[in-house]
Amino acid sequence: MNGGTTVTDADAFLAARDVLLTHRADIDAARAAFAWPVLERFNFALDHFDRMAAGNDATALRFIGRGDHDSSVSFAEMARRSNQVANHLRLLGVRRGDRVLLLLGNVPPLWEAMLACCKLGAVVIPATTMLTEDDLRDRFDRGRVRHAIVAGEHAARFEPFGEQYTRIAVGGAPGWQRFEDAYQASGDFVADGVTKATDPLLLYFTSGTTAKPKLVLHSHQSYPVGHLSTMYWIGLQPGDVHLNISSPGWAKHAWSSFFAPWIAGATIVILNQMRFDARGVLDALDRARVTTFCAPPTVWRMLIQEDLSTARVHLREALAAGEPLNPEVIEQVQRAWGLTIRDGYGQTETTLQIANTPGRTAQAGSMGWPLPGYEVALLDPDGHEATEGEIALSLRPRPLGLMDGYQAEDGSLRGVEGNWYRTGDTALRNDDGSLTYVGRADDVFKSSGYRISPFELESVLIEHPAVAEAAIVPSPDPTRTAMPKAFVLLAAGFQPDSATAASIFAHLRARLAPYKRVRRLEFAELPKTISGKIRRVELRRLEATRRQDGARGELEFLEDELGGA
Repeated sequence: MNGGTTVTDADAFLAARDVLLTHRADIDAARAAFAWPVLERFNFALDHFDRMAAGNDATALRFIGRGDHDSSVSFAEMARRSNQVANHLRLLGVRRGDRVLLLLGNVPPLWEAMLACCKLGAVVIPATTMLTEDDLRDRFDRGRVRHAIVAGEHAARFEPFGEQYTRIAVGGAPGWQRFEDAYQASGDFVADGVTKATDPLLLYFTSGTTAKPKLVLHSHQSYPVGHLSTMYWIGLQPGDVHLNISSPGWAKHAWSSFFAPWIAGATIVILNQMRFDARGVLDALDRARVTTFCAPPTVWRMLIQEDLSTARVHLREALAAGEPLNPEVIEQVQRAWGLTIRDGYGQTETTLQIANTPGRTAQAGSMGWPLPGYEVALLDPDGHEATEGEIALSLRPRPLGLMDGYQAEDGSLRGVEGNWYRTGDTALRNDDGSLTYVGRADDVFKSSGYRISPFELESVLIEHPAVAEAAIVPSPDPTRTAMPKAFVLLAAGFQPDSATAASIFAHLRARLAPYKRVRRLEFAELPKTISGKIRRVELRRLEATRRQDGARGELEFLEDELGGA
């Protein structure tokens, strides 16, 4: 009780949020004042969203489709629609704890279904429309799917899985329930019971950059409440208009296309493109008067291929996450828009852990400081704190934004135990306390006894105008153990020939110490996960096989053959 008024768990959540909003430009003050709320009962959709949406005609969701198709949904209307969808799903048999596969593009029903499943206490398995049949079967089998909500045009892909699950199609499909029938249901919803904060809400399949996807389980507090840190990094404020470029199905979509903006009371902009169109993104930033914008490095690298100086923007915050952002991209955006793109670091297993935040200037190339609610150490292989080491989160106390654990093959949960959660990524601590990303622990390699960070070399590579994207892997070498090799995706207008290779080698010689020099280069498409991350593991295997067989890529060039010193 507080002055005769009952303080609910939702109040504790909002109080924690307001601490971060108050100190939005002072991370030291935010870290000192913030504490994760202690929650027993919490349902993001019922206890926060519906409460915020009551009588609220502000825009919750703005949809920018193809051509001139543009529509908006208010907070009040989104609450009513999600109630209708929840009632309809309940009628179709969706119950608390059931697993629901959600395979939709960036369309409003995705947001309605997410809120509805949250209200029902169902567990959502987000899935991207780019999944293969094997990917889908893996999700059905290991995810124990009981219901599927999919875009009608993708319904035929589910025929191999039989009919032993509830089938609901947006837009309709033969033999499937129509999602749109939900709009005939009641707009009032009554929960069938209490949602515990620790009840499961989301089951993610990781993108599998190095191995078979892991199953990451999040609760009604770990992502909905844990994304207070993400809201803080983005710099979101009530009334902001936020656009995040991300494919539904991946954790980043939940981060800043769902939870973080609605925690703050901001408008979410949906941009629906058949194929990525950089000019279309720039037009949308102006059309929706976007104030905060987040995109993965791949998208930023494509945007700078356009003339940014001609784009009208209304941005206050520009952000990147998913992989480290190269300094060259940051510099080009700074010159064109007067904005510094702020890096953020997190994982599917966590919310945003480390970031460059509003109001603080970091060293060039730094990914920033630990965010409020996270205590971060760098650990050496023996578990001792070091200046350079594996990024680890202290579990004393445990941060709320950390997953419940990994779901094992038998369906049991393998929780996170001990004193640390180790991320598998390595970083270097700078003099100002900020951290600089080095690479995945299994991507860093040695050449002539020196440790090589692929990210550092890739950042130098993309400074060359011919290089759109690059991946560095070790190329086995009898003298040096390994030497850095670059796989390069060329920018438009450049030819994959010896002249271009020689120009890139000269650029690298002028900027890298001899032990870091790239001495092999191959022009190629870069293999990626369906979430857009470069699969360096695939390139490492290819290069190791080639060196063993004495083979060479068709468009591969060696520095010493082109006259390099």
